[in-house]
Amino acid sequence: MRKILDFFKKEMMLSVALAAAVASLFITPPSSELFSEIDWKTLATLFMLLSVLEGFKQENIFAPLLRRTARISGIKRLTCFFVYGVFFSSMFVTNDVSLIIFVPLTITIFKSAGKEKYILPVLAFENIAAIRGSLLTPFGSPQNLFLFSQSGISAGDFLGMMFPLWIFSFFLLYVFVSLLYKNNSREPVMQEDGEKLAAEGKLAQKEGALWQKKEEGKFWKPRRILYVSLFSVIIFTIVSRTNLWPFVTLAVALALLAFDRKILFKTDYVLLLTFLCFFVFSSSICKNPAVAAFLQGIVSGHEYLASILLSQVISNVPAAIVLWPFAGEGGLKALLYGLDSAGLCSIIGSLASVINLRIYVREYPGKSAAFIKSFTWISLAFFAVVVFPQLALIKFF
Repeated sequence: MRKILDFFKKEMMLSVALAAAVASLFITPPSSELFSEIDWKTLATLFMLLSVLEGFKQENIFAPLLRRTARISGIKRLTCFFVYGVFFSSMFVTNDVSLIIFVPLTITIFKSAGKEKYILPVLAFENIAAIRGSLLTPFGSPQNLFLFSQSGISAGDFLGMMFPLWIFSFFLLYVFVSLLYKNNSREPVMQEDGEKLAAEGKLAQKEGALWQKKEEGKFWKPRRILYVSLFSVIIFTIVSRTNLWPFVTLAVALALLAFDRKILFKTDYVLLLTFLCFFVFSSSICKNPAVAAFLQGIVSGHEYLASILLSQVISNVPAAIVLWPFAGEGGLKALLYGLDSAGLCSIIGSLASVINLRIYVREYPGKSAAFIKSFTWISLAFFAVVVFPQLALIKFF
């Protein structure tokens, strides 16, 4: 019993989702109709993505890119490499996975170079990059995947809707990085008066060169080919909206079972169960006329504000599931813009931000308050710049 309680205490989002699902069943008793209205396609797609991207991490698909850090000399250039590495990779491997790939290496390199004073702001920039980079594609984040699946919008229209936010964020991130290094833009990565650090830097460069020589021509190993191929199939399944998704899901599961079954034990089933619970909650309250009418009146026409506020309580992924049934006609853009901006307001607003905090605290135990303070101020400053252009796009375009 103690282990169960500790598990639910650790996984607070799942605890909230489960409590909400159970409570909703008292509003609308469970039925076969309720079961059939759960978005099994989104759950299946999310399962495939989570499993295959876990394989990406295990096989170090991004290792050749990360090894190039040994060749970067200036601290501003190094920061841009990490920030935009997160920004672009998050479009394809989701925002949380991009942070899992880049954040640990960021901490390691800045720490070994004696640049720890920059770690917190750089991690905040990477967090923003993950949130704003991933918003461009339907599969960049779980909430995008869900809304893309539910809305029926084409992939081209989705990209066109999100591109203004993405390109504006691309340039704004560079402004923020430049402000951080406005007085020392040419500061080297290694301290000139630190012989030990310089030696470590030369060693890192040597190891990087040796690794590249060793790996040259060996990148496309069988498992890497498997995961890249499976990822391509998944993306096609999402974009094409094929009705064959159950067979694709089965094929992916069987491929993993045959060639790398341990990945199936590492898949984030907690996130999948959290999704399922919120699907049950959303479907149940929609079945109650009084509750549905009340929420419809609050959400319809106010999707942007509602999505940002609710995300600060239950995060943006479950907020998407809860709010979508009550969004008004034409409310998709406002909902997407709000959900993809909610993570800039607080650490709770996005699951990716929580993951970033966890990675930092593992390296710096007891320093969560410092992370939250730095993250909040920088992210709110970014949000203050983007909020009004986003409102203009919602209202006039």
